[in-house]
Amino acid sequence: MFTAGLIERPVSWVALAGFMGTGKSRIGWELSRALAMHFVDTDKLITRVVGKSIPEVFAEEGEGYFRSCEQEVVRRVTRLEHAVISLGGGTFIHEENRRILLERGPVVVLWATPETVYQRTRHSDRPLLASDDPLSRIRHLMDEREPVYKQGTIHVHSDGRPSEEIVEEIVERLWAWSDTQHAWAERSSLLGGGDRASD
Repeated sequence: MFTAGLIERPVSWVALAGFMGTGKSRIGWELSRALAMHFVDTDKLITRVVGKSIPEVFAEEGEGYFRSCEQEVVRRVTRLEHAVISLGGGTFIHEENRRILLERGPVVVLWATPETVYQRTRHSDRPLLASDDPLSRIRHLMDEREPVYKQGTIHVHSDGRPSEEIVEEIVERLWAWSDTQHAWAERSSLLGGGDRASD
């Protein structure tokens, strides 16, 4: 249990992952307010550091450069305390990022249907949706990434739900996760103590 003043929190750090358009930035911001923690959007952090928009980075430097920036940002945000981190859609897909994030704390994956994602992103200039048939592209990418997103800690659907309800569910499930972690830690401690006593 983490406290700061009168604020009681289930965790001191949490990341939000999931496909583009599932609500990570909006929900992350509202979750940070609910938990009285800092909010960091990794895509916005990259654009500030590099001084270019993400489409510009993809066009001028290539996806490989963007992913290396992303990896460095992941290393930095996992050192933060009292933070809610909103990850770019592809961040959690990369194995090293995934390992670092899951070792640091819980990763909440937000889910939405391809149709919802399309409605939320159709006016954006996202490089991965530069296609004659963006909805098919979204379906293909979501199917491809689903097994990896399933490795997240907590899974929440954002389709057709008010943000307050989604945040409330995340907080409740973080408390349940935290309670389980503490129970396992206590059990391990007791078992460890028993082993030492019998040596």
